[in-house]
Amino acid sequence: MAHGGGIWLTQNKGLPGSYINFTSLAKASAALSDRGIAAAPFELDWGPEGTIFEVTSGDFHKNSKIIFGYVYDAPEMLALREIFKHATKVLCYRLGSGGVKASCALGTARYPGKRGNDISIVVTANVDNDDLFDVSTYVGGVFFERQTVADASNLEDNEFVVFNKAANLDDTAGMSLTNGSNGAITGESHESFLDSLESYSFNALCCPASEAQTIGLYVSFTQRMRDEQGAKFQLVAYQPTSADYEGVIGVWNDAEHPTIEGVDPQMLTYWVTGAQAGVAVNKSLTNAIYDGELTIDVDYTQTELEDALRAGKFIFHNVNGKVRVLEDINSLVTLTDEKGDIFQSNQTIRVCDQIANDVAVLFSTRYVGVVPNDASGRATLWNDIVKLIQELERIRAVEDFDTDTVHVEVGDNKRAVLLTINGLNIVNAMSQLYMSVIIQ
Repeated sequence: MAHGGGIWLTQNKGLPGSYINFTSLAKASAALSDRGIAAAPFELDWGPEGTIFEVTSGDFHKNSKIIFGYVYDAPEMLALREIFKHATKVLCYRLGSGGVKASCALGTARYPGKRGNDISIVVTANVDNDDLFDVSTYVGGVFFERQTVADASNLEDNEFVVFNKAANLDDTAGMSLTNGSNGAITGESHESFLDSLESYSFNALCCPASEAQTIGLYVSFTQRMRDEQGAKFQLVAYQPTSADYEGVIGVWNDAEHPTIEGVDPQMLTYWVTGAQAGVAVNKSLTNAIYDGELTIDVDYTQTELEDALRAGKFIFHNVNGKVRVLEDINSLVTLTDEKGDIFQSNQTIRVCDQIANDVAVLFSTRYVGVVPNDASGRATLWNDIVKLIQELERIRAVEDFDTDTVHVEVGDNKRAVLLTINGLNIVNAMSQLYMSVIIQ
């Protein structure tokens, strides 16, 4: 296996190697947890049912056919190509249950689904030894694998077929697997996905549905996980009319594909989810160019765009022929003394979530049950928290940080610690310019 390499934002790489950035003057060097993890359900024709399976961007590009049944550029892989435009890892889930595995006398498809009907097995006599057979597996008419055996009991299952070890091998031009079908997708499918997701950590969650009831299910899940369980992520949903919450991003543009028919208008949620997961803690998606495959409806007037921002809509618009994100905002519109307009910015939420997640991991791994709750122990915690915020300041996610604003005190009992950071100044990217030119 090769050494690690590439660019870096945080100093937490696992492999030995050289991780090198080329920048102009300003340097980012913070030891913070990486972003880039998205979670999403998919309508798939192949793969395991009822379980979360992790796929990296590299896995998808190299092994798409084995994992999902189709090559990377197949029309069926559109949603995955969209989310992997910017996500580095996706927690995937196949919607539906009760699918049927395609089969024939020689074997059964590894997974349920209609893609199994595109598998065929060809048996021919070996040209060098009449006592042996060549057993070849084809997927979608494309050769996948060949085994040379004396009888079926010697066959080894591959990524697509579980062979019938008791079958009789005879020359055949090709025996197709048949009767494979996808499982039915219901509201319970989405519930099962969300139930399975509770034990995972990720940055952005995709709700690729258009039904209000299903969207409401995802919104409620997000609010509960963020506010009650401390799981800090943002939900991306299609036109969540009832959302008014910093943890929910509402995508309002419709989209279609120029060559693939039957694409749902909410397909754009996959790209936004990947982009929200992948954007760095010190960056914003404001004015980001859409680089996916979809044709996005951006037919809006200036007044309509202004109204959209006031309504907390994450929306794309046309800038000189380029489709760009208008403003990187969430659905929060009701402001309070506790949550002012700065909480409408997704960049603010990313910084807050980064701090919450990293402090939680730090405390649970280094302090819980280990460090005494005395003056020395609290001073150690204070030092770690200050270091974390200083690293955010070095990458320009926060500014003007004063260490005196961090206080670590005894809580309401001897086991509790009260941590307070008073007056953290979070940086947001520039989005408006007001210029005054005075002529003499």
